[in-house]
Amino acid sequence: MVDLKSQYDKIKDQINQSIQEVLDQTSYINGPQVHEFQKNLEEYLGVKHVIPCANGTDALQIAMMGLGLKPGDEVITADFTFAATVEVIALLQLTPVLVDVDLHNMNISIEAIKKAITPKTKAIVPVHLFGRAANMEAIMQIANEHNLYVIEDNAQAIGANCKFSDGTKRKAGTIGHVGATSFFPSKNLGCYGDGGAIFTNDDELAHTIRGIVNHGMYIRYYHDVVGVNSRLDSIQAVVLNAKLPLLDSYNQARQNAARKYSNAFENHPNIIAPTICEICDCHVFHQYTLRIVGKDRDGLMKHLQELGIPCAIYYPIPLHLQKAYQDERYVDADFPNTNLLCKEVISLPMHTELDDEQITFITQSVLNYINS
Repeated sequence: MVDLKSQYDKIKDQINQSIQEVLDQTSYINGPQVHEFQKNLEEYLGVKHVIPCANGTDALQIAMMGLGLKPGDEVITADFTFAATVEVIALLQLTPVLVDVDLHNMNISIEAIKKAITPKTKAIVPVHLFGRAANMEAIMQIANEHNLYVIEDNAQAIGANCKFSDGTKRKAGTIGHVGATSFFPSKNLGCYGDGGAIFTNDDELAHTIRGIVNHGMYIRYYHDVVGVNSRLDSIQAVVLNAKLPLLDSYNQARQNAARKYSNAFENHPNIIAPTICEICDCHVFHQYTLRIVGKDRDGLMKHLQELGIPCAIYYPIPLHLQKAYQDERYVDADFPNTNLLCKEVISLPMHTELDDEQITFITQSVLNYINS
């Protein structure tokens, strides 16, 4: 699904030299390379504060801790996403409120958010799924009307733009009260292990979060807040520093590959391909996900695997049906789009190194099966 080896080969000398510098300095945790990456990412995103941490799941949890959410507070998020989004809500003894997604863009439904708000609602967690930015203008409007926090799960969409009705653009993850991202190796900006970061323009919140990620300490051995141990190591920071200047070109390569995929599937009655906005860069294609309509999706997956073509189903089971998150509050009929997507979606290889020969082979293999 992702060709990390070819990507590494292009920046191998820089990566190896930078890692050797860390080894020579022996400053492995929160070394100067981490601070350099923090400032570089702040500049790229146009956000006041980036707080690196150990992984994307921690980033979400720490963001919620920083906002001071209390047990029993309701947090609205999408039913169609990876479990980490709801996992941290449950771990903090908050009350997850799962809602349906929009069938067109697979992101959280604006109408479903409105219907789910109660006096106990304290936050909304939009997920920029598969690299497509959610409708942040509408979400922020709802949040402002109801005095709610917005925590952006930006694990899959770093570099994507959110366009507003006045023509302005802002990077996904920097619009809500706080944003969280992951640098898992397969991400658009990935390191060579685990890593994550939290973004905010709120000075006070940033200060709180900086303490939380480091055992609640601002001065060594003085613990001012309840914290966790979640820090980005220096070796991961040098990898990210090498890749960050290339992120826009990485995203453009993904968009180009997606465009070629979608052109091959255009107007096919059994294939719904993701749309590509040519104006705002709102989709950076962490995944390229098709919907297979009226044909055997699972049969297609088996066919591709037999040809040696990687593919995956993100996600086969909605969160409201997962054993860990089942709740009598959820009625299956309230999730028609999520339930449908779980039966129809399939993701094809998507990365910066895809070439025309590979794309032609993959698309033709899909079409051969669907048309048979």
